Amino acid sequence: MSSKNRDEFAAKAFFIKAIGLNGLPGKITIDKSGANKAGIEAINLQLIILFLFGCILIQIDMCQIKYLNNIVEQDHRRIKRIIKPMMGFKSFHSAKATLAGIELYCMLKKGQHIDAKNSYAFEQFCALAG
Repeated sequence: MSSKNRDEFAAKAFFIKAIGLNGLPGKITIDKSGANKAGIEAINLQLIILFLFGCILIQIDMCQIKYLNNIVEQDHRRIKRIIKPMMGFKSFHSAKATLAGIELYCMLKKGQHIDAKNSYAFEQFCALAG
């Protein structure tokens, strides 16, 4: 998720969106970012409040170990390799659009698109663009 600021509010918004799309995780591995920790703690606080209103008590366990998150971080290497020669972005809007295009390219290249086994990446790209 792209955000101008990396703070508790942005992290909480990201986790709420991820939970809405994928369901509530039992355990989450994050890096040493204080914003991510604060976002998960805010969500856990909301879950405690729901428990007080009669829902089941569910908490997200947080594993904050730098090296366990490296597998996820390695996926960003392609993006970093393309962005580094550009020397940054002048505006948030252009960064968001460029990163979305690079992510789409990487997903198509890795076969993570819809019906990947039955169609070529170029066919799927044309269907998305058209």
